[in-house]
Amino acid sequence: MPDDQGHPELGEIELGKVLTALADPTRRRVIKALLEDEEGAERHCTSFGLQLSKATRSHHFRVLREAGLIRQVDRGNSRMAQLRRSDIEQCFPGLLGLIQQEKELAVPRAEEEASSTTSV
Repeated sequence: MPDDQGHPELGEIELGKVLTALADPTRRRVIKALLEDEEGAERHCTSFGLQLSKATRSHHFRVLREAGLIRQVDRGNSRMAQLRRSDIEQCFPGLLGLIQQEKELAVPRAEEEASSTTSV
């Protein structure tokens, strides 16, 4: 049963929820940023440079938390995010490596298609 903050226990982390959380590029961006930090590092939820409303940002972090990808800890009036690296590696070996290797898309798909039709 998840704790009072919504963090699932190790045995409760489900592949379907993890993949659903990772299907969103914004959430993958957060995970990639956390992968660049030392294991156990905590980051303020506003430190990821996401140009989103507070409500949307909170939604994304809730999805990541409830999937078991991150642990969120309250520090005073701030909420910090920490990657559950060892838990994810234990449940799904190699998954974080695949995320880390994913190439960044330089141009969103809609803009790419628009530029290819105008350059003809």
